[in-house]
Amino acid sequence: MTYISGLLPHELEQFLSASGHDPYRARQILRWAYRRGARDFADMSDLPQALREQLAANAAVHPLVEVARREARDGSLKLSLRLPDGAEVETVLMPYARRATACISSQIGCAYRCAFCASGGMGLERDLTAAEIVGQVLCARAVGAGRLSNVVFMGMGEPLANYEAVIRAVRIINDPACLNIGARHIAVSTCGLPQQMRRLAGEGLGLHLAVSLNAPDDALRTHLMPVNRGHPLGEVIAAAREYAARTGRKVSFEYCLLAGVNDAPAQATAVAKLVGGMPAMVNLIPYNAARGHFRRPDPSAVRAFRRELERRGVEVAVRRSFGEEVEAACGQLASSRRTGAVTQGNQGK
Repeated sequence: MTYISGLLPHELEQFLSASGHDPYRARQILRWAYRRGARDFADMSDLPQALREQLAANAAVHPLVEVARREARDGSLKLSLRLPDGAEVETVLMPYARRATACISSQIGCAYRCAFCASGGMGLERDLTAAEIVGQVLCARAVGAGRLSNVVFMGMGEPLANYEAVIRAVRIINDPACLNIGARHIAVSTCGLPQQMRRLAGEGLGLHLAVSLNAPDDALRTHLMPVNRGHPLGEVIAAAREYAARTGRKVSFEYCLLAGVNDAPAQATAVAKLVGGMPAMVNLIPYNAARGHFRRPDPSAVRAFRRELERRGVEVAVRRSFGEEVEAACGQLASSRRTGAVTQGNQGK
């Protein structure tokens, strides 16, 4: 089965040529799939009947089927989407006043097992294909009545561990003939894989990079994020500095605040020393109940942490959490169904 959502425009042209059709038909198919939101080739009325029938027999716009939808009080929507092998993945559409953001997944589960993250509790089932990744964006846009301006790879999985598929998906999302979402409106998160961060800097895409920091020292970060054993803070920060220097983009450092664990003002001071001297901002994320025995810090502790960072010249923001009561917030996504098995987790990265 060929999925339109996994092809770049020139690849769709090649597919059509190999099937004996005019390559220019690719532009028509892409307009129907990406501009008009069509999923049924029969609706693509300006295509020849023979081509529509051939596509219906051998291709699909994307491979996902929505199986559940939960809406939060803040208007955010969590979608459970079934993949061709029966596995499920979760995607969130977050509404803002003038824009909407799709938070999409790159893997089913995650191998990195961060202590506060529900998808890490699943372990890694498999990587998603580019067609499955782009399909999530199309599903999110469809339920959002076409309003979609930003895409963040902050759902289930570690995007840079599924590097090739994620970069292909980014290029499709960014392509003017496809979703035409600007690179500055696409964010890729990572738990801190220095080699892939450096590789990403050389892609020439200008994406927004978000690095999960969550601790100001190696001992605590290793306790919270086992990936730190192989990629300690010094390596991660050096790769982030290189990314900022090579791309000219500000790096975001995501910091999940856990009461009594990493939320002391002295730890904020240490964070400021780590990220100082580079174009960066720190996103503070008060803990959303997921796996582990952590607690959300009091608002006063969040304010004190923020004040200490600002006092030391660090740009800082407190992340707004969407959809916590439907388990759609940061750290809460996780598939309830895996290939051949049902899991007990229901939260994520």
